[in-house]
Amino acid sequence: MKGKFFVCAVMGIFFITKAQSQISRENIMIGGNISNMNFVLDDGGAFNMTLSPKAAWFIRNNLAVGAYVDFNLMTAKGTDPAINYGVGALGRYYINDPEINVLRKTRFFGEATVGIEGYNPSVGNNTNGLGISAGPGISYFITPNIGLEGLVKYRGIVGFGSSPASNNIVLGIGLQIYLSRSKVENELN
Repeated sequence: MKGKFFVCAVMGIFFITKAQSQISRENIMIGGNISNMNFVLDDGGAFNMTLSPKAAWFIRNNLAVGAYVDFNLMTAKGTDPAINYGVGALGRYYINDPEINVLRKTRFFGEATVGIEGYNPSVGNNTNGLGISAGPGISYFITPNIGLEGLVKYRGIVGFGSSPASNNIVLGIGLQIYLSRSKVENELN
């Protein structure tokens, strides 16, 4: 009985280890999100998916800045495919408060982006210009260096096209890998 308790205690400690070192100054975050994945199975079936690769560097503990790329493909039977795009800068701040991060392997964060984006459906209004987004997310660290995350953001585009603005809410599910800058430099040299 004591042996089982010991094993359970050790596993419990392992699974609730704080996720701190991976969001420390000078580390690198590489990964991306998949969002708006939609397969329509009815007549006139459609497909819609967005891929958002990201890379960021932690300039301070819990604060990362970097770049993102969005690529969205929308297709529907009987219409031309539509491609939406985005490229720009991102900022991410991880909240390091034990009262907010109830599970120790999780970290809540806020993410904001600004860049050049376009929303160009095959039918309807299009907008191309300045894109901004902001919203909260949560990262669950499945290993010390890999975070599975969910993110909900408001995204707006203002500019030119048949509509001067477009707005939407984006739900993203993604995976981020957190690497030590020194280890990356050693591998590259």
